[in-house]
Amino acid sequence: MRSASPLRAPYTRRRDAAATREALLRAGTELFAERGYDGVPVSAIAQKARVNKAMINYYFGGKRKLYLAIVSATFAEIVASVERLADSPRPAPEVLRELVAAVGEMATRRHPHFCTMMLREVVAGGEHLDPELLDKPARILGAVQRIVARGVRDGDLRPVDPLLTHLSLVGSLVFFFATARFRERVLAKRRPAIEPPDAAAYVKHIQDLVSHGLAARRPSASRGA
Repeated sequence: MRSASPLRAPYTRRRDAAATREALLRAGTELFAERGYDGVPVSAIAQKARVNKAMINYYFGGKRKLYLAIVSATFAEIVASVERLADSPRPAPEVLRELVAAVGEMATRRHPHFCTMMLREVVAGGEHLDPELLDKPARILGAVQRIVARGVRDGDLRPVDPLLTHLSLVGSLVFFFATARFRERVLAKRRPAIEPPDAAAYVKHIQDLVSHGLAARRPSASRGA
């Protein structure tokens, strides 16, 4: 009976390659969030991913390209989600609530270290990003602006500035998730200590701000009508 292992070898290599790439992406994201780009040597990424550091060059072409791959892939996922919402015909307040939930899902489940990583990059002025990557956050901004502008036009939102609304919603969410560890330390120092707010509770808080703070005031029916 012939062994099946030669037939399975290409699949095994593909599986191992995918696992190695994924391990490097996860390790890189966590370490870049914790220490910033300049504070992370390739040896630390390799050690956390449990691979030889030569694998970073082999799969990504070096630390910088690994960093850019993380940013590009994560932003591409967010852009796809937000632009899909921007194309929805549903009322703008409902779409904005779903957008807030999508950001919360990304920050807590899918990419829990990305907000911290990007806040560090923003503070650094985006110096580690290639110019073409800046198009992705610009597309997120554009999508939110379209949602808000349509809501104002349809009378579902009061006349608010789309750019300021984007900064208020997305900025507050990114800051909340990026500063979780610092917030926990600060609140623990209070006497009595304050329990850090739950992520789901904060997402709902922002959703409620959208519903009640941005919604247009409907004229009340005249009494006795």
